[in-house]
Amino acid sequence: MKNIKCIEKVEEKMGDHFSISVPSKPEYVNVVRLTASAIACRMGFNIEQIEDIKVAIAEACTNAIKHGIKNREENFKIQFLVDEEKLEIDVEDEGHGFSCNEIEEPDLENPKEGGLGIFIIKSLMDDVQINSNIGKGTSIKMIKYLGDDL
Repeated sequence: MKNIKCIEKVEEKMGDHFSISVPSKPEYVNVVRLTASAIACRMGFNIEQIEDIKVAIAEACTNAIKHGIKNREENFKIQFLVDEEKLEIDVEDEGHGFSCNEIEEPDLENPKEGGLGIFIIKSLMDDVQINSNIGKGTSIKMIKYLGDDL
């Protein structure tokens, strides 16, 4: 009986988890943005935080579409983990992957087109983790905490 109560408490802490599989087409990025917006609104994020989440997830999806898909017919996945203190979003593709050491800080004094996606995501979200394996794909995990911006 003691184990059952322990499991129930762990499940309470874990929150809701769900994922969607999205076609690798730019026209579906807005569907993902709207989904993230609805979740964040339900959780109690303010308008500014919701806009940050929408921009960050759009950048991550655009990267998956542009760089992460080997075959244009493949989908990529977005996983959402919702708990009482944060929203965690993981955008995963099964593309070519890259070496994370190759990510360069952008030169904001001499901006160029493209190459700002990761920088934008990191500046808008509270925590960002990038995992990529060459030949296997990339995962961008983004976390936004409820409450005051960190």
